[in-house]
Amino acid sequence: MDLERPEAPDPYTLLPQVPSLAVTSESFADGDTLPDEQVYNDWGFSGENKSPQLSWSGAPEGTTGYVVTCFDPDAPTPSGFWHWLLLGIPADVTSLDAGAGSGENLPEGAFHVRNDFGTKDYGGAAPPADVRPHRYMFAVHAVGGDLGLDENATPAVAAFTTGGNLLARGVITATYNAK
Repeated sequence: MDLERPEAPDPYTLLPQVPSLAVTSESFADGDTLPDEQVYNDWGFSGENKSPQLSWSGAPEGTTGYVVTCFDPDAPTPSGFWHWLLLGIPADVTSLDAGAGSGENLPEGAFHVRNDFGTKDYGGAAPPADVRPHRYMFAVHAVGGDLGLDENATPAVAAFTTGGNLLARGVITATYNAK
């Protein structure tokens, strides 16, 4: 099957604009190739399936918490591919250690919802072979109010509800190409 198609737009540019958070990572720089630590460890991939370290700053007044996501808009589906959805991060937390996506060392109250692999954790990069590099967009969303969600929310409902309570967002993007 031929997977050639036009590049998908950055989905965050298509949403209502909000103030920006500064997002950085000790695991990679914006625009870099994802290290093997952030690549999937199944389906023929030999990565470590470890979520990256992330830090953020610049949340506006009224921030009650954060949602961290990783989205691949280049997946060969009409809806992209959700690799990570971590909700319930308290407002006083401004970083996550590498590996938090496994559920270890999560801030109190934080929880994962199911990603598109069907698991409640971080699922690393796993693009089809021999296609252009995929973008992995790690977003930190500052939210106000109670999202009213639990670990049974779907990725679409989590994204929709986050958007309805969004105060600010920051994105750091890395790429990966399976050859």
